[in-house]
Amino acid sequence: MLSNFDFGVVTASLPYLFGQGMVFTVTLTALAAGMGVVLGTLIAMARLSGVPGLKHVAKVYVELMRSLPLVLVIFWFYFLVPYIGAWVTGASNPVQVGAFSSALITFTLFEAAYFSEIMRAGIQSISKGQTAAASALGMTYWQSMANVVLPQAFRNMLPLLLTQTIVLFQDTSLVYVLSLTDFLGAASKVAQRDGRLVEMYLFAAVVYFAVCFSASFLVRRLQSRVAIIR
Repeated sequence: MLSNFDFGVVTASLPYLFGQGMVFTVTLTALAAGMGVVLGTLIAMARLSGVPGLKHVAKVYVELMRSLPLVLVIFWFYFLVPYIGAWVTGASNPVQVGAFSSALITFTLFEAAYFSEIMRAGIQSISKGQTAAASALGMTYWQSMANVVLPQAFRNMLPLLLTQTIVLFQDTSLVYVLSLTDFLGAASKVAQRDGRLVEMYLFAAVVYFAVCFSASFLVRRLQSRVAIIR
């Protein structure tokens, strides 16, 4: 059976698969993760704030995003963002933002809901005595959050943040619905062009497994170190 396989097509396509497909996947993952963590932290702080309206809006946002399929959100924002841009800028026609920008906005907003829950748990894990001590030293709420609470929360929750980033890396394969060429999309194009679906999809599966397994192993090592430090 293996004699019918032609893995030469995989070797010949490596520059395209990694030079374009994997670069796109890693870029989208890094940008969406970074922006998602920042936005998620703000949402977590909003949920923990004493402002009733802000607290409830943040809660509704998180529950909404976590209740919707990601592929539906990708479609939704792809068609909705141009009209939002037109409304913000006052343009008469929808603003063309491009498939990549739309995907980046979608993944950032979607993952921010998950990152916010991780950061909320991290903030709540910090002893209230530390915030009380910061207040006794004359720090404002925002100063105590920036200098005392958030640095410790980030350190404690870093393994979970990285684990969610690994999930995001896998989820980026859904951008095929927008005809974007990520790693899986590049493998799919080569497979359809050369008629070698089994070889290309098998290779793509091996690469995803190798990347995610290695990253998960490093996260577990990091988690053990964080536990020792704590």
